[in-house]
Amino acid sequence: MTIHNVEFLKESRKDLRNNLTPAEATLWRYLQHSKLGGRKFRRQHSVNNYILDFYCPAEKLGIELDGNIHNGFASDEYDKERTENLNKLGIRIIRFENKDVFHEENILEEIRKYFKTTPTPP
Repeated sequence: MTIHNVEFLKESRKDLRNNLTPAEATLWRYLQHSKLGGRKFRRQHSVNNYILDFYCPAEKLGIELDGNIHNGFASDEYDKERTENLNKLGIRIIRFENKDVFHEENILEEIRKYFKTTPTPP
């Protein structure tokens, strides 16, 4: 059973990619073309019924940017449940507020902290 980029979310993913928030567009400039640590990121990638803002398959790392829509108890509960479900699939999720994206070095360094270290050859 396929859990990545399921067909029924294709149009939603496309709409989200074509209508990035300013914060998403800014972060995408830093992540696209494997610019960050040579890791390939995808934007608006779906896993099961969830669409992640950014996803790095090699790291199994999702990045979520939170704007005003994520404020409030109901959103907090949904985000918590969503993160737990993705964690069960082995996907780590990190969250940033939209405003954090505009402090480039801080956010890129924070993302790098989540990269797995490459084992030293024997």
